[in-house]
Amino acid sequence: MDNTQLISALQTVISPVVLISGVGMLVLSMTNRFSHTTDRARFLANERRKLDGLARERAESQIRILHSRLRVLLLGIALALGSVLLTALLIITLFANYLFATTFRILIVVFFAMSLLSLVSSLILFIRDMSLSLTALQEDLHDVL
Repeated sequence: MDNTQLISALQTVISPVVLISGVGMLVLSMTNRFSHTTDRARFLANERRKLDGLARERAESQIRILHSRLRVLLLGIALALGSVLLTALLIITLFANYLFATTFRILIVVFFAMSLLSLVSSLILFIRDMSLSLTALQEDLHDVL
């Protein structure tokens, strides 16, 4: 492999790194939401012990929604990280293609497609989390709305 081929190989291999960077920002946002949701659930669980009647029922309803959000966020984070893993495998496969002068076309397509599918699924779950967050807010503001 001469220098021109090596440069071309490195350019091809480095391109998917942009996807990793973007997904990293998504994971950061989702883990922040996860942390905030966990803190809020713990706070409400402690407050629930002091409440009774309708206030206790509302707190329990909020805790159930927060628990659903946490499950959705956990799955979304796992899928986003799966996308990063698949992209890393794609990069390794692309580099191996050039290094060993082979063609792993099917493997490259599979890694790329699975990475994007995982990312899209994670984004859908992120939207679902935001929807659940709005549902919780609407319940909280039931008296106002």
